[in-house]
Amino acid sequence: MDIILLQDVDTLGTAGDIVNVKPGYARNYLFPRSLALRASKRNLAIADERKRNADKRRNHDKKMNLELSEQLKDLEMTFEVQVGEEEKMFGAVTTNDIHKKLEEKGIAVERHRIELKESIKALGIYHIPVRVSAEMKPELKVYVIKT
Repeated sequence: MDIILLQDVDTLGTAGDIVNVKPGYARNYLFPRSLALRASKRNLAIADERKRNADKRRNHDKKMNLELSEQLKDLEMTFEVQVGEEEKMFGAVTTNDIHKKLEEKGIAVERHRIELKESIKALGIYHIPVRVSAEMKPELKVYVIKT
């Protein structure tokens, strides 16, 4: 039975592909989960339209991610912190602090996309990756200095 995939299925292919599967697999697994449609003329037209829309969305997202990546790559942030004896910081610089500073600069990045393994607890220069997309990870340059 020929079917049109509506979503990516690991074992079969990507959305919009026309594949041949056994009728039972299509009826019992793919159709109830809205992963595929029968390959008819009407459904082919629907699938083509969905594929065009998905391509447009993907291209738009890629363009926006490139712009954001360029902004983040050139960005340098400075955090002034209080220190005690032996240059020990009071507190730490966390993803929340970085997120707030990015929002102040007008850059919208979700907090969980800032890949800071653990909070910064020492003075210095840090390169912190920000996951914009699966293939783009620009690094922010963060300076932590004493006041």
